[in-house]
Amino acid sequence: MLTSQRKKIILEKLAQEGQVLAKQLSEMFGLSEDTVRRDLRELDAEGLLQRVHGGALPVSSAIASFAERNQLESGAKRAIAKAAAALIAPGQVVIIDGGTTSAELVRQLPLNLNATIVTHSPSVAVGLVDHPTVEVILIGGRLYKHSIVSVGAAAVEAMSHIRADIYFMGVTGVHPTAGLSTGDLEEAYIKRALAARAAETVVLASAAKLNAASQYAIGDITLAHTIIVERATDDALIAPLQQAGVSVLKA
Repeated sequence: MLTSQRKKIILEKLAQEGQVLAKQLSEMFGLSEDTVRRDLRELDAEGLLQRVHGGALPVSSAIASFAERNQLESGAKRAIAKAAAALIAPGQVVIIDGGTTSAELVRQLPLNLNATIVTHSPSVAVGLVDHPTVEVILIGGRLYKHSIVSVGAAAVEAMSHIRADIYFMGVTGVHPTAGLSTGDLEEAYIKRALAARAAETVVLASAAKLNAASQYAIGDITLAHTIIVERATDDALIAPLQQAGVSVLKA
C-alpha cells in the first residue's frame, strides 16, 4: 500500500471515529508504530489532524483568521451567546474572553445591565461603550492579532489583581481527554490565568470546537464548570463531558 493511500485511510477513520490510536493503526496496516507515527507527524504538519499522546484527534477548524471565523456558524454562536448572557447577574464582575462568540455575547447583553466587565479584547471593550451602567476594565499588553486580544507578561500581571464571579472562555478545541486547547501558546497562558481569577468558568463551544484539539493545552476538561453548546449537538459528544463532571448547557 502506498503512503498516500495509508494516509487517506487514516483520515477517513479519524473522521468516522473521532480519534485514531497509533497501536491500532499499526496492527491494522501490519506496520511498525514508528511508521504510523511518522504518517501522523506528516499529516499533523499538513494541518490535517492534531497529534496527541498515543494517536491523533481531528484538528479544530476554529483556528482560521478572526474575519473568517466571524462568518462561520453565526446562528449557533448567536444562540450560545444568548444563553451565556442569561447567566450574568446584576452587580457581578464578569471576564469576557476574545473571539467571535464573545463578540456576539456582548451584542446580547441588555443595555441596562449593571455589571463590571473585564476583558483583554479591545473589540469586546468597544462593543460595551453604549452600555451606560457597565464598567469596563480593559487589560493591556501585546496585541495578538489573530484573536485581537492582549497577551504577555503585562496582561498576566494585570489579571492577578482581579477576582471575578464568572469567566466566559473561548477555545478552539474541546475534548474529554485532550481537554481545552487553543492555537497559540501565549493565549493558553492567558486563558489559564483568567480561569484562575474567576469563581466559575463557562466555555463557549460551537460545533467546530467539539471533539477537536489544537496545539496548546489550556487545561483539563474539568477546568470548565459549564460548557455551552448549540441545541442540535449530538448527545454522544456531550455524554463524555458530563461523565467528567462538567455541566453542559444546550442553547
